[in-house]
Amino acid sequence: MKIDTSPTGSFRVIAGTISITLLCVAIAVFVDSFNFTNLTEDAIRRSLLVDIFLPTFLAAPLLFFLLRKVQQLAISHRELSIIASTDSLTAVLNRGAFTLLVESYLAKAEEQAALRSGSLLVIDADHFKEINDSLGHQQGDEALKIIAQTIKGTLRQADIVGRIGGEEFGVFLPGAAAAEAFEVAERIRDVIRNTVFPLESNRCLLSVSIGGVSFNRRSSYDELFSRADSCLYAAKEKGRDRVDLAYL
Repeated sequence: MKIDTSPTGSFRVIAGTISITLLCVAIAVFVDSFNFTNLTEDAIRRSLLVDIFLPTFLAAPLLFFLLRKVQQLAISHRELSIIASTDSLTAVLNRGAFTLLVESYLAKAEEQAALRSGSLLVIDADHFKEINDSLGHQQGDEALKIIAQTIKGTLRQADIVGRIGGEEFGVFLPGAAAAEAFEVAERIRDVIRNTVFPLESNRCLLSVSIGGVSFNRRSSYDELFSRADSCLYAAKEKGRDRVDLAYL
């Protein structure tokens, strides 16, 4: 069983309460020990009991209360961070958080050659305006949720997905070569293409166009996004519902 030692876990509250209480007891005994030479054994015993029980019954509850409040603040901070970095509709990262994480990876790749490979995909819903116009914005929102969940269900744990525009999603695949990136993109495209939408009808209105770029050298986010976006434009020009991938 793994112990949660993070600021949001209960281990720190319990361990902190016990350790600080023991420290208070040790300090009380140490300070009081200078008077022991002038006391009888019974008086020393009573002094020790006071030195032990007073910090235990006074300090421990107060410490637990304070540390518990610190834990609750840490939990609230984590939840706010998640909310701030997550797109409220699709539950994937928002554009800012997605860009920041990819840039962070690329910055590490500057120092570690083993990280200087991967792929960036830009995924755009085809004819999304027509979905909104013909079925309404509520159905349009449902379409975006389906696309986002399909993308998430296709990726590895280390992969990063975010909503980077109205109907546009970004996917970063650390360490993925061109062949693997193309396979992932095709799988996403195929699953979405075969999704019946709206769910209560027999029509299939959903499809996506995907542009991507794979790299094996030092690269910046702007460079990768520009190439992937150009490939997305090419996929749209070639008829949509397809994948177009470049290589740096």
